[in-house]
Amino acid sequence: MEKNMIQLIGVPYDSNSSFLKGPSYAPQRIRLMEKEGSANSFSESGLEVLENVIYKDQGDIAFEETNPAKAFTTINTAISNLLQDGSKILSFGGDHSVSFPIISAFADKYEKINILHFDAHADLYDNFDNNPYSHASPFARLMETGKINNLTQVGIRTLNTHQAEQAKKFNVNIIEMKDFSEDFINTLEGPLYISLDLDVLDPAFAPGISHHEPGGMSTRQLISVIQKIKAPIIGADIVEYNPIRDINNMTAMVAFKLAKELMAKMV
Repeated sequence: MEKNMIQLIGVPYDSNSSFLKGPSYAPQRIRLMEKEGSANSFSESGLEVLENVIYKDQGDIAFEETNPAKAFTTINTAISNLLQDGSKILSFGGDHSVSFPIISAFADKYEKINILHFDAHADLYDNFDNNPYSHASPFARLMETGKINNLTQVGIRTLNTHQAEQAKKFNVNIIEMKDFSEDFINTLEGPLYISLDLDVLDPAFAPGISHHEPGGMSTRQLISVIQKIKAPIIGADIVEYNPIRDINNMTAMVAFKLAKELMAKMV
């Protein structure tokens, strides 16, 4: 393994999706956008994001079974192994539940990490559908560990009473979409992990998602935020892409574009 390269890994797991399955097909579809040749490999910063130069593709995590507890151990172990030499990691999910074992591995490696979470949903449910591993709960599980220094959530537009209470309990900094500005960027601290749920985008920009929530960010707004981050980024994930709902791979291409921009910031 080349230490200086970003490690790319697919996490094809969607057993904790509460509404629709499909995100397990996402990693391979996003990769296809590079191989099909309709876009070049350059980020907007001018960096050419090439495999075996900027990043090393570690393939997909293999799951022997879908049981959440065992699957999460598999994910956590795979990420921990990649982190041993200090590598930065970009993960392609998968439903958002995979961020819990991924970020847990980072939190064991880096003391008091900070999380920037893009999403339409806060994913702070204490208990959703009697499934503690639900994709509606990963950030509640993470904040319960006491290992997260700060959680900033951007783009939220589904905040209900329970999740607002959870946010207050865990001292989460929420920038709701109705109040969106870029002021929060200068408050971000390292080491920073970015968790990017594609439904932070308005469905007009990302139709290939399970939960269409109108009123979201534009692709340009999201890219602008990523490009302006100054804090050192140690890892990131792109989750909740659902190829089954996509139209002409539009959302896959958005995910591929965002992956290039994220990697350009991580190097």
